[in-house]
Amino acid sequence: MKRSKLTQSLEDYLEVIHVLLQTNKIARIRDIAAALTVKMPSVARAVAELKKQGLVSQEPYSGVELTEEGKRVAVVILNRHLLLRQFLIHLGVSEEAANEDACNMEHILSAETLAKIEEYMKSVEHLKKRKK
Repeated sequence: MKRSKLTQSLEDYLEVIHVLLQTNKIARIRDIAAALTVKMPSVARAVAELKKQGLVSQEPYSGVELTEEGKRVAVVILNRHLLLRQFLIHLGVSEEAANEDACNMEHILSAETLAKIEEYMKSVEHLKKRKK
């Protein structure tokens, strides 16, 4: 199945589903809606699109599950978010603003820019460890 490029919105849904599965062991439509502050019909439409792309599965009246490909993509998205959040906090941005800004930035930065930020953060961590 050929997967089309994910929109920012669909990436957010995947990320939230992944986090809910990690924390609550279940990702129900209502929980996804609450986490993203959207209405349940919006979640249902997004889940239907993610199903078409082979990233999630859902049996009637049950929680949303990630497929293996869905897990892989969700982890990449979450790792981008965490890297950017850590980078912004390192720059002195408040945790709240860093989290919100990372959520916006994770969708638009190029792979090259993300790789350079990751390289920079690894060097910062390496220097911190050497000072101890």
